[in-house]
Amino acid sequence: MMARFDLGLNIRKPKTVPATVEGFWKMADDPKTGRICAELADALEHYLRGGLGKDDYKTLKAKKKLECHFYTPHAHFSKGYKSSEGEPVDSGKAVIDVDGCEHFTELYEQRLKGREKELGINMVNRSVSGTGGHVLFEIPEGMTRQQAQAWMANDVLGGIDYDKAVHEPERAIYIPCREYILYIDEEMMFRTPSDVGSPERTKRTQTGVTTPGERSHKPTNPEGVKDVPVALSGLNKTHASSAGVGTPACNLDSPSGLNCQEQGGGPEGPAEFPTSYHGIPFTEILKKYWEVNNKGFEPTEGDRDTLTFQLASDLRHICGKNFDWLDQVIPCYDGFPLEEKRQKIRNALNSKYEGFPQRLRDTLNALEHKGQDKTATCSDPQPPGLEGLKLPKLIQLLTSKTPEVYKAAVAHAVFPPLATHLCGVRFCYTDNVEHEATLMNCLMAGTGTGKGCIDEPINRIMADIKRRDKENERREAEWKKDCQRKGANKDKMLRPEGLVIQVIDSDMTKPALVTRMDEAEGHFVYVKLNELDLFEQLRGQTGKQHFQLMCLAFDPGAEYGQTRVGTQSVTARPVCRFNWNACTTILKGRRFFSRVLTDGPISRINFCTIPEEEIGSEQPIYGQYDAQFDEQLKPYIDNLCNARGLIDCPQAFRLAKKLQQECAEFARLSQSEVYWNLSHRACVIAWLKACVLYVANGQKWEKAIDDFIRWSLRYDLWCKMQFFGADIERATNGDAARIGTRGPRNLLELLPDEFTLDDAKRVRQQQGLDTENTAKMIRNWKNRNYVTQNSEFSFQKSERFKTKLKK
Repeated sequence: MMARFDLGLNIRKPKTVPATVEGFWKMADDPKTGRICAELADALEHYLRGGLGKDDYKTLKAKKKLECHFYTPHAHFSKGYKSSEGEPVDSGKAVIDVDGCEHFTELYEQRLKGREKELGINMVNRSVSGTGGHVLFEIPEGMTRQQAQAWMANDVLGGIDYDKAVHEPERAIYIPCREYILYIDEEMMFRTPSDVGSPERTKRTQTGVTTPGERSHKPTNPEGVKDVPVALSGLNKTHASSAGVGTPACNLDSPSGLNCQEQGGGPEGPAEFPTSYHGIPFTEILKKYWEVNNKGFEPTEGDRDTLTFQLASDLRHICGKNFDWLDQVIPCYDGFPLEEKRQKIRNALNSKYEGFPQRLRDTLNALEHKGQDKTATCSDPQPPGLEGLKLPKLIQLLTSKTPEVYKAAVAHAVFPPLATHLCGVRFCYTDNVEHEATLMNCLMAGTGTGKGCIDEPINRIMADIKRRDKENERREAEWKKDCQRKGANKDKMLRPEGLVIQVIDSDMTKPALVTRMDEAEGHFVYVKLNELDLFEQLRGQTGKQHFQLMCLAFDPGAEYGQTRVGTQSVTARPVCRFNWNACTTILKGRRFFSRVLTDGPISRINFCTIPEEEIGSEQPIYGQYDAQFDEQLKPYIDNLCNARGLIDCPQAFRLAKKLQQECAEFARLSQSEVYWNLSHRACVIAWLKACVLYVANGQKWEKAIDDFIRWSLRYDLWCKMQFFGADIERATNGDAARIGTRGPRNLLELLPDEFTLDDAKRVRQQQGLDTENTAKMIRNWKNRNYVTQNSEFSFQKSERFKTKLKK
């Protein structure tokens, strides 16, 4: 399928070719594109933190963009891009370039999502720099490109600023990485020129609206455009022709482009509009609105004027800025006269339009349970749940036979065996250090909670490795028999080569483990321990060798082995490639690690748990692990086995940077050094999991990986803080440490919106922290724009912090 525009490798070599679906995605998925997006995101963060000057940031951004692939949305160049020969062929499309819009994704979700077909949108994407975005759409019939751009920016997107110079045929737009593309309609975007006049397009773009539910593409009054017909805002033909519904008289100078002076419901009342928004009935929205914003109290005499106006101002964003729709949705609270209520609606429609209101966003989030996992902190009584989380395909498969109560544990435990299939594969972390996928998991849960839930998924993942091991174990056994038969005879067989045995016994000794690592030929060795105590086999004379092994396994390039004098002894120092799973009770686990709380093993291990069920709960039922399950798993395992070398995953790189920022922010707000220290390696573990999923998926990124890995990190840190946080703090600070099992709290969240220095000291004391560092903490918050200072000893939470807290 060849489109009406072109693709180019980079603007320095502006040779273009006709655009195709395959060519576009090849450029979007190019590792170079992902790397540029990641580098620009990193530069933006550096600039916002003050580490990079404005001019330096602009120079860097401009330089990086020159390396990007691009497309020409407005034209196809039959004789070559910017060639003096031949005229460019107009694409019939328009793009608006929105720069300096930090919340472009939210703008899309609030204004465009669900309406793309109706509005003729081809693609919506964040810009390569991450500071804005683009909307590519079909030019409505009868408009010029500039008129169409003004209509999209003003009427559809609520009066946003956009680059008005972006209208000429030669304009190039940089192609971002796939995950920056928020919406795309391939069929519409890459339609051939012969399809332009199709009946489907004519129906959608003709003047006025032809069918119920479809809006006109004509603007109310785009900036700089005269004599443009005004369509009914928010009314389709069915609505406009209903009895008693008047046509709005519009003040085109209004910020919203529609100042309804008089719209009435006739004797039969307003036309019948939708009674729900995104499947949520307006009755529920109203009930939750007052719960969230007015402590559950509906408007009453004394405040009904103000609150009805407020409600109408907020609801206009999801009621098409339409008087009759709002009149239908908003009741007459506490005997409010109908005409007075309607006047409040008119006043609200005439008021300044300032984007999607936070009150309404909070209400919808509360109804849809959005952000539930995001608010889970280490102090919550239960770990973050998987409810409502879309899982990556591989994790969805591996947990498909698992009862709900065990899914979280299985979702963590599968990574060590998956990573064991990688050989010679490296990933580069944000500090430019290369890591192999060393992953260790410990399931800590109460007695009888079902820790065996991880057994069958692990067995299925490791089945291919165990089959290969079985043949090599047979060869090794024959060699041992020959050695025993011939004793000291010089003619006895040499130890066979190629004895790669990855799965080792739970009663391993150090020489046996060193031998397996030495003969693994770059593969990982793996063990699953039903009891963590079995590591005691490796404790050695110092009593800590098993803990040293855990640390060495995690650290890139670390060697593990021994040197012996005897000719029959094992002497080798291979690179420590060791993945494992283990189970234990919480009490045993805490006791096991009690001697090394501050020595490093805990931070290098991924922990998970199983919540205690109520007494008398029904028995969880597992699904059947059958041949079909194995067949579905096989392609993922093959992808892991076939991978080699240094693999670049820019999406995982960006995710790691984002996770580091989120952990740093929570550490600053909680003032927990324990959390801060544990978060460093927890981010590495989460990043390695993302890389494993990327490789298993054929080196293709899934959007679901982002949310899953973020959940995985929060879960891991929750377990570490709950099981070991207080013990680590006591070990670090001695008797001054607080005692308890609660994890770190967001101290600023515990303070009122306006607080004093004494209030902050008191909160620190309540959380077991010293008061000497209170002033330093507040300075940190001020520098991060979490608080503003009212007076010498009085402070106030910033709007930025309060908004962030509500999300």
